[in-house]
Amino acid sequence: MTTMTVRAEQRQQQTLSPRLQHAVRLLQLSSLDFAQEVHDALGKNPFLEGEDVDLDPASGAAAVPLAAGTVADATVADDADAAGAGNADLDNGSDGERDSWQADSYGSQRRGEDGEMSVMDTMAVETSLTAHLHGQLNVLSLSQREVVLAKVIVESLDDDGYLRADMAELLSIAELDPMPTEEEMQIAIGRVQALDPSGVGARSVGECLLLQLADIACPQARETARRIIAEHLPSLAAKDVNGLARTLSRTPAEIEAVCERIRRLDPRPGWRFGGSPVQYVTPDVIIRKVRGQWAVILNPVIAPRVRLNHVYAEMFARHRCAQNTEMAAHLQEARWTVRNIEQRFATILSVSQAIVKRQKHFFEYGALAMKPLGLREIADEVGLHESTVSRVTNNKYMATPLGVFELKYFFSRAMTTASGGACSATAIRGLIKDMIEAERSSAPLSDAEIARQLAQQGLVVARRTVTKYRQLLKIEAVERRRVHS
Repeated sequence: MTTMTVRAEQRQQQTLSPRLQHAVRLLQLSSLDFAQEVHDALGKNPFLEGEDVDLDPASGAAAVPLAAGTVADATVADDADAAGAGNADLDNGSDGERDSWQADSYGSQRRGEDGEMSVMDTMAVETSLTAHLHGQLNVLSLSQREVVLAKVIVESLDDDGYLRADMAELLSIAELDPMPTEEEMQIAIGRVQALDPSGVGARSVGECLLLQLADIACPQARETARRIIAEHLPSLAAKDVNGLARTLSRTPAEIEAVCERIRRLDPRPGWRFGGSPVQYVTPDVIIRKVRGQWAVILNPVIAPRVRLNHVYAEMFARHRCAQNTEMAAHLQEARWTVRNIEQRFATILSVSQAIVKRQKHFFEYGALAMKPLGLREIADEVGLHESTVSRVTNNKYMATPLGVFELKYFFSRAMTTASGGACSATAIRGLIKDMIEAERSSAPLSDAEIARQLAQQGLVVARRTVTKYRQLLKIEAVERRRVHS
C-alpha cells in the first residue's frame, strides 16, 4: 500500500529577469532589426522620445566609405524646417505659382526647395519579366485565343526566364473552349521564345543558348557554336578545347574563339528584369587608423539617440494612482529600453576593441596574418560570458580598410603547424586563395597538390579540408579552372 509524504526541498535555480531578457533580445538583433525595434518602441511608448542624429561630416560623425563596400543610410536633418520654409515660399508666391506647385505635387515629380527634382524622381522603376513580355504581346497582331495561349506561357516562366512546366500542366492552365492542342501550345511557346530578351521561354540551358545564336554574325562560327551546344555541352563546360577541336575538325584556336563567344551568351535571361533588391549591410563599428593606432568607432547611423521623456515621467509621478498600472508598465519599459540600448552599444564597442587588439596584424597585412581566436579569449578580456560574446558577434559588422566583415569572421580555431606553432583557418584559406591565383591556367593545382604544398610549408592540412576551404572561397574544381591550349 502506497503512502503519501510531504517534504521540503531547497534548490537553487538561475532565472532571467524581464529586464535581462529584454537586454539579451536587443543584443542579438542585427542593426536593421534593432532599428525597427527602437522605431516600434518610440511609436507605442509615450515615455520615450528620439533625438535627431547629426550626420554632417563637419561634425565629426563617422561615415562608411564607399570603398569599404558598404552603403550607410543617411538621415536628413531638419525636415520639418525645410517643409516650413517651402510652405512660407508658397504663401508669399502668386496663385499661379501655387497652382503650379500643387500640380507637381499631385504628379510623379516631387520638387525640392530649389525647384529641382528630388533624387527619388530620377530612379528608374524596375520592370518585371512578365510585364516586359506582356507589353510585347499586346502590340502583335494575334487573335484572342493566341494571346491567351502566349500569356499562359509567359505566366509559367520562372525567375530565370525558363519554362519549367510540362505540356500537360500548360494545357490544364489554359481554360479555353475547345481545349488547345499540343501543336497550338508549341506554336505559343515559339512565339514567346521570339520575344526579347533572347533565350526566354527555353526549357533547358542548351535551348536557351541555341535561341541566342542569332547574335553571332559569322555563319561558320554560328554553326560551330550550334554543334557544340547541341551535341557537346559537357565538353564545353569542362573547357575541353582540344577534344572539341578533334571532334569538330577545327583548330584549337577556332574552338577557343567560339567557346569564348558562347560564354558571352546569357544562360539566365530573366535576371535582367525585376531582380531582387540588393541588401546592403550597415556596419555597426568602423575601424580607422588614428596616429598609427587602430581605433574603433561606433557607426552613428545605427546608434539611435533615445531618451526618457522626463516631462511625461514627472507628470505621471505627480498624478499616479492604483488604476494607472498600464502607464506604470510603459514607464518601466521605457527605462529598461534606454539602459539596454546603452548597454548594447557599450558591449558591441568593447568586444570590437578586444577583437581589433588581438587581430591588429590582420588590418596591417591581410588574411594571412589572422591569428587563431576563440570566444573564450574575448569573453575573459571584456568580462562577459561566451554566450554573450556569441550574440554580439552574430549579425554585427565591422567596416575596415580591407572591406566589411562580420565580427565572427575574426574567430577561427587554431591549427597546429609542423614547428609546433598555431595558425588560423582563415590564414590557411587566404594562403590557398593566393596559391590558386598564382597557378598556371593550363596546369591548375588540384586539392591534393595544394595540401602537399601546404605540408612543405609546415601546415598539415587534409585534402578534404582543402576542398572545404576552396568551396568556401567559391573557387571551382581543378578541371573547371583548366584552360586547354
